[in-house]
Amino acid sequence: MSTQGITILGATGSIGVSTLDVLRRNADRYRVEALTANRDVDGLYAQCVEFAPRYAVMADPDAAERLRARLRDAGREVEVLAGEDGLRRVAALDEVDCVMAAIVGAAGLMPALDAARAGKRVLLANKEALVMSGALFMRQVHDGSAELLPVDSEHNAIFQCMPPAWVPGAGRPEGVSRILLTASGGPFRQTPLDQLADITPEQACAHPNWDMGRKISVDSATMMNKGLEVIEACWLFSVDAADVQVVIHPQSVIHSMVQYRDGSVLAELGNPDMRTPIANCLAWPQRIEAGVAPLDIVAIGRLDFEAPDLARFPCLRLAQEAWTAGGTAAAILNAANEIAVDAFLERRIHYTAIPGIIEATLGHVGVQEAVSLDVILDADRQAREHATRLVHDVSPQKERA
Repeated sequence: MSTQGITILGATGSIGVSTLDVLRRNADRYRVEALTANRDVDGLYAQCVEFAPRYAVMADPDAAERLRARLRDAGREVEVLAGEDGLRRVAALDEVDCVMAAIVGAAGLMPALDAARAGKRVLLANKEALVMSGALFMRQVHDGSAELLPVDSEHNAIFQCMPPAWVPGAGRPEGVSRILLTASGGPFRQTPLDQLADITPEQACAHPNWDMGRKISVDSATMMNKGLEVIEACWLFSVDAADVQVVIHPQSVIHSMVQYRDGSVLAELGNPDMRTPIANCLAWPQRIEAGVAPLDIVAIGRLDFEAPDLARFPCLRLAQEAWTAGGTAAAILNAANEIAVDAFLERRIHYTAIPGIIEATLGHVGVQEAVSLDVILDADRQAREHATRLVHDVSPQKERA
């Protein structure tokens, strides 16, 4: 059996670590060609020692120099690259068959686009790539003859419930009437609204079901993550937001569902472990060992569902409105959210300030038709600048008033 070459963009994050665990269990099928990280020299060094990639990339040039020195001292023949140029290079290597796109946020857009342009199998864990540039990204997938497979647990579940042989980019799936996108509701689903202003970053990052990075954990708490996933689902499955129903499912056992016009509803169930969708995308249409414990449906005992409260989760409303507005609105939404979440994690604003900063930015930055990557990136820049000013202006005292 010939092996497949893999690049992992974001190797030291939670998705990257889970991907390497799946690869470790299937070493006869895959070889690691390139690993990338932002500043985690220790983490990427350990991964390079174990998996011996040809290339390692640090987004931060200083971190790249430290990694290069450590690998050289250890006698490891790994070529260390730096910055966005390095990320883009390893995303399109000839010897790479599959790219795990797991860099969080807008920073992952360019290398993911390069992987699509180079005709790779793109395992998309970076939802921002589609949120920011959906039409452009899907066009690049088509023009590059790439394969686009969704890693997000919800979108992977939807993909598994789609008709046989259908893949993202092939148009609206035959017979599908509605997508039911599940959400856990996060850690504050039942927290009294008057207590949300006092939420700490530690509380927001303590997801009840999933082990995720800090930024995506906050997005899950605000349900911005689900709003971004609605936009992502529209692009992946060629549907409109009106065809996507968000359903809160606290147990996170049903990862999403697809309703067909004949009344059938297909669901994908499993323990909340990202190794399942990662393994599904790596081996599709085959199945491989992922290391995930079997689901004990009897032990779970019950499955609950409820509609989301938009007063509790205004970020979900903002994402739906951005999709309706079209153009660069989703890029503006995403950029403002990244700035606001970063400020909250650094304790510069309260948790409840996040949606206000996003909404104000959407109202300030003019929405343009997303005709090119330059237009999209300019909207992203303007949104970040305005959201940064808003963060500076918002004081805890003003927010409590």
